[in-house]
Amino acid sequence: MTQNPDLTPKQIVEALDKYIIGQKDAKKNVAIALRNRWRRMNASAEIQNEIIPNNILMIGATGVGKTEIARRLAKLANAPFVKVEASKFTEVGYVGRDVESMVRDLVEQAVNMVKEEKQEAVKVKAIEATEEVILDALIPPVKQKSGGSLFGLGGTETNDNVSNEDVALNEKTREKFREKIRNGELDDRKIEINISQNPVSNIGVVGPGMDEMSMMNIQEMLSGFMPKKTKKRKVTIAEAKKILLEEEAAKLIDMDEVKEEAVRKTQNTGIIFIDEIDKIAGGSAGKSGPDVSREGVQRDLLPIVEGSAVNTKYGIVRTDHILFIAAGAFHVAKPSDLIPELQGRFPIRVELNALTKEDFYQILKEPKNALTKQYEALLAAEEVQLSFEDAALDKLAEIAFYANSEVENIGARRLQTVMSRLLNDFLFEIPDTITPGTTLTVTAEMVEERLADLVKNRDLSQYIL
Repeated sequence: MTQNPDLTPKQIVEALDKYIIGQKDAKKNVAIALRNRWRRMNASAEIQNEIIPNNILMIGATGVGKTEIARRLAKLANAPFVKVEASKFTEVGYVGRDVESMVRDLVEQAVNMVKEEKQEAVKVKAIEATEEVILDALIPPVKQKSGGSLFGLGGTETNDNVSNEDVALNEKTREKFREKIRNGELDDRKIEINISQNPVSNIGVVGPGMDEMSMMNIQEMLSGFMPKKTKKRKVTIAEAKKILLEEEAAKLIDMDEVKEEAVRKTQNTGIIFIDEIDKIAGGSAGKSGPDVSREGVQRDLLPIVEGSAVNTKYGIVRTDHILFIAAGAFHVAKPSDLIPELQGRFPIRVELNALTKEDFYQILKEPKNALTKQYEALLAAEEVQLSFEDAALDKLAEIAFYANSEVENIGARRLQTVMSRLLNDFLFEIPDTITPGTTLTVTAEMVEERLADLVKNRDLSQYIL
């Protein structure tokens, strides 16, 4: 999905519907949040910086689509996106990564996105340059002696005896080989090429009080001082194409421009998804132990969410207009257990519904990436056609819903357990027993027969993911 600035909230919801079943409230709110960004960028200059994003808090059990909604939204907007677990900041002795690392990860993501876009723009030139390097390794070019200067100096010759015919023949041969390279006819032939290496890629920097940011800055500085090395490698032409294409594209891209654009993209369109935020709720005055640690993490998150300047290796990144989406199951804690300041930074609350049997049926049938379609594609690779009867899908939905209600509710992820149990025998027997060209149809009877023990057995712990 590519970004379309004219997408209306309704169109955004329609795009999300292709992958996520139900959860209309959550989709509606994220669609409004996404459209509001476009509205802010098109508002008058004097008010632009005053418009702050409406951060969203999603409340719902695992597997109901919280992460998927945020991830698909970012893809739809072509926006840099990172997902972090709030609980990783509460490790013993607070040795987890510092809270600002989420912003550094986001800008890193943006740099990769912008670099890919720029590489795509220079791809044709990069392919031509790559072909030249491969041709030089296969058939070195010959040049006729050019006229020297007044005192016999200058000139670029390879051989005094090279004639016009030799040069023409050399060019003709190179053109023939260029066609062969393009058509992949020489992909298996090996050639020797020079590959540039990063001189400090394997250097670790350790010292007292050395944080992640200091380490990155020192590595960057060292790479600037040390000369880039090249290493000769014998590779196939197919491998050479990949390696050289990246190198040649990098030469054509202005990295300073990439960094500037990435920082702008991060500040204006970045999305940070903070999962398991309920795990850091519960801290309050007068308590000690883990609760204090949790409240400390909340206080560390606060400046990032409300807007601050974070130092990254690509420059200062302001978080004022980054969209934060937090999510948690809130089985034990409640949103009101978060410190009031952090609650205030997530003004939009959305409760996601638990999945019904009907939802499971639709999840199996409708989304573009439905599990049934995934398994059909896997078996099609073995030239085996797989199809599901409607009654079979209904039965699968019923079993998944039953399993979730009897034991731990793991939402849509339960379908993976059920589908795996149903199709594992087929997957094992293809292509030895079930040969290519076979058509397999999953019926309700087959589902009943293969998953009967799962339905009868009330101790379903062995089937939990």
